[in-house]
Amino acid sequence: MKHAVSLSILALALAGCAGGPSPSPEKVAGLNDEARKTAGGLIQALGGELKAAMTAGGPAGAIGVCKAKAPQIAAEAAQKTGMKIKRVSLKNRNPKGVPDAWETQAMAELEKRLSAGEKPETLDMHAVVADGDGKEFRYAKALVTQPLCLNCHGDLEKMPPDVKAALTAEYPNDKAVGYSAGMIRGILSIRKPL
Repeated sequence: MKHAVSLSILALALAGCAGGPSPSPEKVAGLNDEARKTAGGLIQALGGELKAAMTAGGPAGAIGVCKAKAPQIAAEAAQKTGMKIKRVSLKNRNPKGVPDAWETQAMAELEKRLSAGEKPETLDMHAVVADGDGKEFRYAKALVTQPLCLNCHGDLEKMPPDVKAALTAEYPNDKAVGYSAGMIRGILSIRKPL
């Protein structure tokens, strides 16, 4: 937590050098609380959808949830909050899931914190960054690989043939495999113009 606070303070200081007035610490704290709540709700909703799909059709049936339902859940949350929301990873499955420079740096920082022993559920961070002529609030929540995730994100050689076939059909350029439980698979990225 200490790292997130110091990174946030540094980001706020650096953002002050960019054009436009800096938002108040209270406004930033409020946005962080809103983003954290939104991220938690999204992760919980997606987890429920995945478990239901796994029960109904096994791991191969759950692939469609991540492809179709996850963006729908994110779009609904974005409409309610006015925030832009997406999942990104350095080993992306969805071609739209390529991280930008801030997201790449956020993932590296969250990886360091995980390696230092921080609990996975606390791995998030935020910053205010320059965006053109204005500023933007940015938030990242680590997506930590759970045992359930290994059905579609684990060792490719150990995946059932129907899962491999579904992944190949849906994501011919898939890079989101080879994870172990506890690894950061990517982040939930949230942003809002200020």
